[in-house]
Amino acid sequence: MLLDKIRNRESGIVLYGIVPPKKITAPEKLEEISSRQIQRLQSFKIDGLILYDIQDEKSRTPAERPFPFIETLDPFFYSHAYLSSLRIPKIIYKSVGKYSRAELSRFLTQASPENSLTVLVGASSKSQKITLSLSEAYELKREINGNLLMGGVTIPERHLAKGDEHTRVFDKISQGCSFFVSQGVYDVNTSKSFLSDYYYYGQKLNIPLVPIIFTLTPCGSLKTLQFMKWLGISIPRWLENELTRSTDILQQSVELSEQNWLELKHFATQKGIPIGCNIESVAVRQVEVEASIELLQRVTEQ
Repeated sequence: MLLDKIRNRESGIVLYGIVPPKKITAPEKLEEISSRQIQRLQSFKIDGLILYDIQDEKSRTPAERPFPFIETLDPFFYSHAYLSSLRIPKIIYKSVGKYSRAELSRFLTQASPENSLTVLVGASSKSQKITLSLSEAYELKREINGNLLMGGVTIPERHLAKGDEHTRVFDKISQGCSFFVSQGVYDVNTSKSFLSDYYYYGQKLNIPLVPIIFTLTPCGSLKTLQFMKWLGISIPRWLENELTRSTDILQQSVELSEQNWLELKHFATQKGIPIGCNIESVAVRQVEVEASIELLQRVTEQ
């Protein structure tokens, strides 16, 4: 089970990530969407399903958002109301800055430690207006549901600029995080640099390493590529050239993502660093969702 794998600090965890449907979606359409998602995933031996809690992030960058922000259903509600027949653990993201203390307390009270996990996400920028800070959310979680397994977000690209992503991770471990999920990975060398510093810092302080789950996401169009860059995903110049000039950008991105995973897996295995992967599609186009499923199949067959 996923909970045991995380507690035992095992490698090889495989997750799949989705964004809940738009809040304005009609109930009959929700049934159709959830049924399709369940059918798509139930044949795979995945360890868990991530349900994202998206936020606008307009304060993070002045650049125009390539795809408009549309509010989605609450991930915990969608999980329980529409995905309960998918018998795998659900990892519920919560962007804590948009919730009141009472709202987050309600979720933490209702979440079952036996089949739910959570990832608490802080503000996307220092200028974002928030109602609850990440440290306050961590404290609230400890008070209300100490047994609920909690993860954190890590951004390897941030390590390239600041060189301290590994210490951020260890600080979150000290606050109760038992695993981490990365932002989408295309810059494999930056991720390896982060893993290296994570490994040696843990050795130096004699702190056991927790699983790092690297997110892989296919790119099916130039607009999706633009959106990924807007989200802060670092794409090396050579790789961007290959994608933009490819006759089949989607298939090439799937193959590159698989190569990145194999390279990270090889690097981590040599050092005994527990890592896993999370497959997602940042776009809702059917071909890109199907490509994410192809990537999931490739990863689970290794």
